[in-house]
Amino acid sequence: QVQLVESGGGLVQAGGSLRLSCLASGFTFSANAMSWYRQAPGKQRESVATISSGGNINYADNVKDRFTISRDNAKNTVYLQMNDLKPEDAAVYYCAGGLVPGRPRYWGQGTQVTVSS
Repeated sequence: QVQLVESGGGLVQAGGSLRLSCLASGFTFSANAMSWYRQAPGKQRESVATISSGGNINYADNVKDRFTISRDNAKNTVYLQMNDLKPEDAAVYYCAGGLVPGRPRYWGQGTQVTVSS
């Protein structure tokens, strides 16, 4: 069955960095766009970054120049490098995948990112 398993979340001080990973299985990873979403308490889930099967990348304006999404199709893994983290980046981060960028079909269980000020 389809599985997306995130890792790499944790507690970091403002200005610090974290690297999230998402290991996918059960579907053709290389053919799917992969995304990172996040949801903070009391807020709607928002798209953070998307990388298409062809490598095209889009970022939310509030993470551009600080976050980098990448993928390794040989390892069925998508990454999110997060630098210069701010308290407002604190959220549960979800990995998602689907054939159409921006319309994910598969979701991970999420990993918590906490940023202390």
